[in-house]
Amino acid sequence: MSIAESTPASSARILVFAGGLCGAAGVALSAASAHLGGAFVGTAASFLLMHAPVFLAVGLAGGNRIVRIGSLALLVGLVLFCGDLLARDFMGSRLFPMSAPIGGSLLIAGWLAIASSALVRQRP
Repeated sequence: MSIAESTPASSARILVFAGGLCGAAGVALSAASAHLGGAFVGTAASFLLMHAPVFLAVGLAGGNRIVRIGSLALLVGLVLFCGDLLARDFMGSRLFPMSAPIGGSLLIAGWLAIASSALVRQRP
């Protein structure tokens, strides 16, 4: 099933689950950053913690199709961006070439999609 074909209920469950995981990972990585250091761990923790409420809000309150797709783009972007930062600190190498820029671009696109959803007329 593609993102565009996913039902509101299935994407809501995915987003609430992702919000919970992002919150938990953000707290754990904040603690790791405080105790272990690492140049990128704190940044990854901040990104996870700042995006967790978005996933929870969209998953629980709902939103139109554009908001759901934008939120899923945020999720994929977050995994790539934070995954690359954490791989650099914990494994000493990148996740894969261009993973952080691709992830960052998806984060920007996801936020722009969410913003653009306010400009689209809702069907009754």
